[in-house]
Amino acid sequence: MTEIQQIPILIPLVVGAGVISCTILIHAMLLSGTIWFVRREKKLGHAGRGFWADTRIVMLVILLAMGVHLIETALWAAVFLLCGEFEHMGTAYYHSAVNFTTLGYGDVLLSPHWRMLGPLEAGNGMLMFGVSTAVIFAVILGLVQARFADLRG
Repeated sequence: MTEIQQIPILIPLVVGAGVISCTILIHAMLLSGTIWFVRREKKLGHAGRGFWADTRIVMLVILLAMGVHLIETALWAAVFLLCGEFEHMGTAYYHSAVNFTTLGYGDVLLSPHWRMLGPLEAGNGMLMFGVSTAVIFAVILGLVQARFADLRG
């Protein structure tokens, strides 16, 4: 018979809420930067000009989103280090990436004291990837509408 360990909830929820708030702020900056970039490209006459010009814009937006996800993953990893869960950033970052992307290998686990952070990070990652997808979709829609007059709403 295995013994079931108690998993604390309150402290990990508070810590997780703080990290989630930070990732929302980081994503808000991504959204603001993306809007600025796309508006600039439109003012310069690059948006909707052609396939390669639009592809360049979409690629840059996707790379920016990916960079933001990598930063958010690093933020979670830093929290795991601060909580004393890992000794090395590489292990903490790997664990964080597995959670943030909801890949869920399960080969590296948090201690029972901080285990609740895992599902919080996974939920956070799903939401942030969803926001990024929505931003990318909005950019593509705007480029299509800029390029093809018959598709404007």
